[in-house]
Parts: sequence; structure tokens; C-alpha cells
Amino acid sequence: MGVFCSTQGELNVYQRGQNLKKVLIISYYWPPSGGAGVQRWLKFAKYLPEFGWQPHIYTPSNPEAPATDESLMSDLNDQMVVIKQPIFEPYSFYKTLTGKKGKVNAGFLSEDKGSRDKFTERMSIWIRGNFFIPDARILWVRPSVKFLQKYIQDQGIEMVISTGPPHSMHLIAMKLKEKMAIKWIADFRDPWTNIDFYKELMLSAAADRKHHRLEKQVLQKADSVIAIGATMQQELETIRGAKVDLISNGFDESDFHPSTQQNDSKQFNILHIGSINLDRNHPIFWESINSLRLENENFKRDFRLIFVGKLDYSVRESLEKYHLKEVCQIIPYLPHNQLQAVIDTADLLYLPLNNTLNAKGVVSGKLFEYLASGKPILSIGHPTGDAAKILAECNAGSMIGFDAFEDFKESLLFYYHAKKDPNVALNSQIQQYSRRNLTHELVRLIESI
Repeated sequence: MGVFCSTQGELNVYQRGQNLKKVLIISYYWPPSGGAGVQRWLKFAKYLPEFGWQPHIYTPSNPEAPATDESLMSDLNDQMVVIKQPIFEPYSFYKTLTGKKGKVNAGFLSEDKGSRDKFTERMSIWIRGNFFIPDARILWVRPSVKFLQKYIQDQGIEMVISTGPPHSMHLIAMKLKEKMAIKWIADFRDPWTNIDFYKELMLSAAADRKHHRLEKQVLQKADSVIAIGATMQQELETIRGAKVDLISNGFDESDFHPSTQQNDSKQFNILHIGSINLDRNHPIFWESINSLRLENENFKRDFRLIFVGKLDYSVRESLEKYHLKEVCQIIPYLPHNQLQAVIDTADLLYLPLNNTLNAKGVVSGKLFEYLASGKPILSIGHPTGDAAKILAECNAGSMIGFDAFEDFKESLLFYYHAKKDPNVALNSQIQQYSRRNLTHELVRLIESI
């Protein structure tokens, strides 16, 4: 990597990328942190040098990441400049208060039954929502602004991009813009006040007003705003009172490709990759499987489930309730570079989306990596939402409504009988979601400002 800043801020500069224009990217998530949050800007940074831009990534040296994935380090290259500074977060207090150990789960995923109802858990959520606004990284804003002011001046950087959540990253960029002559793009990978778990934060009226005020300031002060989906784009435009650009998530062709292997056994393997929280654990999934297993002896014999990722305790309860533990394989986590191999074993990819008020705008990043595999996708979500439109556009599978039991059961049986050929040609529309093409879109936006 071109530049690395130690926790004391000392610089070690390699003579790389001298002919490239420079862009500073403020991102909480960066390798070796794993999980969905790191993928978007890791891939943008990977391909930016091809289009004449050198990414300078500012990220914590000691983040509270949901997982560690050393395989992602292979996407780093010598034309990237990574600057790391220490961050203080209140998670040590949270772990002491709740008695939790290890990584802190995102999105209110509870692996232990009853944890949501504990007084200490509710108290920690209340403290988080009302005292750390917009999030637990707020204490990093002031020292980051102080550090980056000098760094931007020394490096001659004129463009800054912040990506959230955590939305504290936007506050760092906003304060830099207030102090310096820079251009700023705010990238929203997820909504702010319309995110699915916002209602779970137990906010006071004053805290809620502050969230909305900060969100509006970010949206209106940024020179450009990016959303990942059409519904979010429209929602942010309403608050901003101006245009919001749409650059979706995508897939990297060096990571995922149409599967060249077919499951030749009689087994019918349904695969889900990623975490499943309570909002994604849909009753019709289990009820349809149970009904088909009772009615169809062949389906009962052939059916298998594979989960890769963290599971809410309610998922494990459903496995028990419907006697599926013996036909289910649970893999807690896999490095990103090992996912293609497990996708090759699947006959059907399952994509449950959040059953929340913002369901229409939910577009899982996993959707695009599923698309790249060429395997059929069966999803539960908003039947006319953004994800449903992408599935239809790419002719890649089916989107079933949250309560459409008969439709889901019929679709499941269809895919069981079809065992769709994984070598089927993909709709050409999928190429617009390649990470390289999406980076080209980003560069056009940067250069238009």
C-alpha cells in the first residue's frame, strides 16, 4: 500500500501513483474486517486506479468489526493509500454491562434467546440511541477532523467521500468541508433514520430530532449524495431537496462467476449466505418446507439446507420445530474467497429480505453476488420492491411476498423439479452490476463535480 499511518500518525511514503488524481475515502470498514460493510468501497478502491484516481482510505486501526476475513487483503494493491488512526468506542462498556464476549453483532441479531428482553440489553440500546448520536463512533469525529485537515493539505486532496453507516463518517467529512476548500460526496449504503432497526433504538423525542437534523445537514451540505437503490434515492432526494445519484452494489468478476459445476446427486440443496436476523426469518419459508416434506416423499428425501453466516436464535428454533436439524448444515462464517465453492454445491439460492417498514427499498448486497453465480434465486421480500425489479430485469429468479405461503411453496416445488442448469447464460443486464463498471460510474460522478 502506498501510505500507512501508524497509530501515532507517522507517515511512510512509497513513490506510487504519482500521476493519479487523489480521492480521500472515509470508511469505518476495511480489511481485514469482514462482513458486508467492507465490500463496496474495497472494490471501488481496487478499480479506481484504472480510471486515473488514487484512493486514500481513512479507517480505524482498532475497529469493532462483525468478523475478520484475511482473504480480503488480496484486493489491496500498491496504488492504494491506507491511513489508520485509533478509535475509542464504548463497546467495552457495553460488553461489561451485558456480559457479552467476542464480536458485537450488527442489525439487532440475537444469537441467544432472551437476550433482547434482558434489562441490561435494553439499557445498553437506550444509551446507544440517546447518548451516541448518530452511532457509537461519534467520539472519533473530532480527532479525525484534526488529523485529516493536515493530511489533506499535505497530500493536495480536493475530493472527499464518506460512506455510512456508521453515519459518523459523514460528520467527519461535513466538518472537513466546513473548514476546507474540498468537494464532498456522501455515500449511503443504508438509510439513516429510515433504517430497519431505527425504531429499536428507543429514542427520546430530542434524540430523534437530532438524528433527523444531522441527516438533513449531511444531505444538504454534501456536493453530491449517492444511494444504492431507487427507493432510497427517492427518499433521500425528498430530504435533500435536490438530486441524489444512484450507484448500486455489485459483484466482482474475480470473486464470483457463473458456476461450472452442477449438483449431480439427487439432493436438492438450498443455500443461504449471510446473517439472518429476526426480520429476515420468515414463517412461510419453514411452513412451505414442512408442508412439502409431509406431502412429497421424494422432496423429503432430497431436501437439504446450508446456512453460511450468523443466525438469530429464532432460526435455530424453527429448525427444531420442524425437525430439520438432521438435514441442515450450519457454517458460522466463511472467508469471502471460499464462497464460490459452496455456491457450486447449491441448486437454489435463498434470499430473505427484511420485513420492515422500509422493505420496498431493501436491496441486499448478497443479491448481486448471487446473480453472478448463474444459480436460480428464490427471495422473500417486497413483491414490487427494488430487489424484485432487479431479479426480474436479470431473469434470475422469483420474489415472493412475505405472507404468500402458497406462492412460495409452488416456487420451491418448481425449482426442486427444475434443478435449473447452472450453466444457463446470464441476462446481459447483469454486466451493469460488475464492480469495474460501477467504479466507472463513480468516476464519472467524481469528475462531474
